[in-house]
Amino acid sequence: MLKGKTMLEIGKLKLKSPLVLAPIAGYTDSPFRKLSSEFGAGFTMTELISSEGIVRGCEKTFSMLKFSEAERPLGIQIFGNNPYTLARAAEAVTGLNPDFIDVNMGCPARKVTGSGNGAALLKDPDLIYRIIKSVVAATPLNVSAKIRIGWDEDSLNYLDVLKALEEAGVSFIIVHGRTKSQQYGGNANWDIIKEIVEKSSVPVIGNGDINSYLAAFERLEFSKCAAVMIGRGAIGNPWIFSGYTPSVDELVSVIVRHLDLMIEEYGTYGINLMRKHLVRYIHGTKNAAKIRSSLVSAVTREEIVDILKNIEANV
Repeated sequence: MLKGKTMLEIGKLKLKSPLVLAPIAGYTDSPFRKLSSEFGAGFTMTELISSEGIVRGCEKTFSMLKFSEAERPLGIQIFGNNPYTLARAAEAVTGLNPDFIDVNMGCPARKVTGSGNGAALLKDPDLIYRIIKSVVAATPLNVSAKIRIGWDEDSLNYLDVLKALEEAGVSFIIVHGRTKSQQYGGNANWDIIKEIVEKSSVPVIGNGDINSYLAAFERLEFSKCAAVMIGRGAIGNPWIFSGYTPSVDELVSVIVRHLDLMIEEYGTYGINLMRKHLVRYIHGTKNAAKIRSSLVSAVTREEIVDILKNIEANV
């Protein structure tokens, strides 16, 4: 509920909710984005996509750029460390007509930071400025940046990064309240997110440790962010965007719908890709461990549906 508002505006975006979907590598594909949007996500976003792959016309990279109208408002997240390459990637992405482009400056994965991308950019606010300046000049779309609060506890340079982003012309900023060194451990620092909101001249979206609808609005109220972003808390739980608690029958119905969307998108390989979602959906149900074992070994849609029909409420 938007507390008296029917539509939220962030930059040029008009959102139905201040609860938005985070980009999650390996998870936020088109089927997952569709479900998240259906259940109320204010916007959805692709997983991070290589600017080098876009510029080189890599077929696999371009397959990750596909989206449908049902996923809007939708942002395409790109990553890299070369201002020119990122600008050319932004030009290419603009032709696909997403609602905004996000530049990833927060991914902590070693394979990303090891080549100077993602959270490694936090070490160089001047490079951040040049990247965003180039991307903004290359597209008429809103440009955002997703950052962390620093590389580690000894280098919390988020105010320097904020200044670079503002001066470069970013439309809004997404802040994950952890350092790169924390990865996904420990707690997100919402006090720092709140400080960034207070000092920012552009809208700020907060991210980190939101695992329920109630928690999302508590963080929103505390930080005064324009919106809050939900990542891992949405996996196996698209209802988090609406605050709805599904019955067992409704749970099964949505799992089957997700499965069918995966098969439609990927063919029978979608069954393999769905397994990581299945185990999250059934977490907390009665006999979850036994059901999980059956699901991960199932090889056909029919087998999975038959197993799901035997799920019972954990009461």
